[in-house]
Amino acid sequence: MLLIIDNYDSFVFNVARYCEELGWPPTVLRNDAIDLDWIEAAQPEAIVISPGPSSPSQAGVSLPAVERFSGRIPILGVCLGHQCIGAVFGGVVARAHEPMHGRASLIGHNGTGMFDGLPVPLSVGRYHSLVVEETPEMRQNLRVTARTDSGEIMALEHRTHPTYGVQFHPESVLSDHGHDIFGNFFARARKGNHAVA
Repeated sequence: MLLIIDNYDSFVFNVARYCEELGWPPTVLRNDAIDLDWIEAAQPEAIVISPGPSSPSQAGVSLPAVERFSGRIPILGVCLGHQCIGAVFGGVVARAHEPMHGRASLIGHNGTGMFDGLPVPLSVGRYHSLVVEETPEMRQNLRVTARTDSGEIMALEHRTHPTYGVQFHPESVLSDHGHDIFGNFFARARKGNHAVA
């Protein structure tokens, strides 16, 4: 079972549709409709944490789910979900240089993990006013895999297990290769927690 934690975002059903099209029909549940014990009992094969209008501290079960299940269940965080991952592993969630609501940007990436086989630069759709900023603690746990030209972090991955975050929206019509990004995650999710980068 694929669990999508819905952070009250209008994009969540686009995320769900992409997942279903890739052979991962999801169970979509709001961030205040379930708790960690429910997730533990459900034993999902993978977790996707959706975008949302709030900050990680206001995202219900999303932040605690990363704390408990990262390293046990493959996790992909999108936008707010990405920020939850950054916050759990020592990053600082701060205001972006400028709000990006429905704008396309070119990003550079390292060509591995979520970006395996994708062109550089990559055009992605951005809908956010917060970003994750690096700290020494975060660098011990996560590697940055994509940035904007101005240096803002656009993607992260855990150094030892399949936990990934993307600040942009792969499911947006503004993003190129969105299905491929989700597909790269699911390819690693199928390998379980032995998949790295």
